[in-house]
Amino acid sequence: MTFNPLEQRGIPLDRQLRSWRELNVQPIDPDRCDPYTRCRIITMNGIEVEAILFSHQLARNTADPEVKRQLARTRYIEAQQQKVVNWLLPGVSSVLETTIAYEQVAVDLTAWVARMEPDPYLKQAYEFGVLEDFDHLYRYANLYEMIEHRKAESIVDNLTEVMPGRPTRFHHRDPVDNVRDPYDKDATNPLSKLHALTIMSAEQQTMNFYMNTGPTYMEPIARQLYQEIGLIEEEHVTHYESLVDPGETWWEQLVNHEYNECYLYYSFMEQETDPKVKAIWELHLNMELEHLHTACELMRRHDGREPQEVLAPELPNVLTFEPNKQYLRELLDTQMDLTTLGAGYVREAHERFEKMQEQIHGGEAPPSDRVIAEHDEMFGREYRVQTEGEHPDPAQREK
Repeated sequence: MTFNPLEQRGIPLDRQLRSWRELNVQPIDPDRCDPYTRCRIITMNGIEVEAILFSHQLARNTADPEVKRQLARTRYIEAQQQKVVNWLLPGVSSVLETTIAYEQVAVDLTAWVARMEPDPYLKQAYEFGVLEDFDHLYRYANLYEMIEHRKAESIVDNLTEVMPGRPTRFHHRDPVDNVRDPYDKDATNPLSKLHALTIMSAEQQTMNFYMNTGPTYMEPIARQLYQEIGLIEEEHVTHYESLVDPGETWWEQLVNHEYNECYLYYSFMEQETDPKVKAIWELHLNMELEHLHTACELMRRHDGREPQEVLAPELPNVLTFEPNKQYLRELLDTQMDLTTLGAGYVREAHERFEKMQEQIHGGEAPPSDRVIAEHDEMFGREYRVQTEGEHPDPAQREK
């Protein structure tokens, strides 16, 4: 059955405000929940944070006081939604456990988007990035066993493998080589706009999380690993945000944000296994439908265009969290040695890349290498979860 959010009415905005009692949701049980329920929560938190930040930026760039007031009304409800979504995460999980869940999101969300992306250039951008998040998951999983003496399979639950991706040391590139070419807003598939906005928002959330939680650890290797991977997440946000056409007007971007929220809440409502969480996805969808109509009215008033000119006529197939093991193994087998040059991709280390490598590593092993070496010293092996057999790349197999 098709679902066109432009034809659906949700809860009127003046009835969306919730009390403290309603905001005080029961968190998930980390020992019994579906790992993909946790992934959906983390994803939607990133989406809501991006919606709030975008609304603030739009408010700072308009002189119209009525627009500012309308944005403030909707944004306050978005802020309540973000609190409900993020507060579904349990307080018993450590920062590192949440980090591993963040990286599971990055791997399986980006892999699914790459599989479904109709534009070959955008697809390559997601395939390139996912091999780096895959490696981050492996580095944090080894750190987790070192400092908390627990295994990451208790978090990823064998849905996502844990083994080397493109080695993190090679993720440090000259900043100019992290900027991609944007899609053409007038020619691209509307699904591509949703994909770009979703992955940008998810990576931005991870960047922000590491910037703020990294120094909360006392162990030197933990502080250093968060610092290193936090810098790479900045690269990833640059990589993904540059895919969005900068020619989109503020109002076009606003309706894209609201439409994407409808798409994701609808997707997650359709597949959620936890009844209490599913009810939140359904409630928030009905709120977002009204936010979308408000954004559409602003677009008509200030852009003089109909939203149907830029939005999909119906929601695409639901975005799905599911294992992507064989797809990732194909990428590990074929794209491990890629780096970027300008807005494209190459297999050889070029001059700008080598200069960046020399400057940032300074002749020393980076934290991402040292965490594996220290884990090996402590346990006599690396930590991996390889449910589908040996690593596809012989050079990355355990010695």
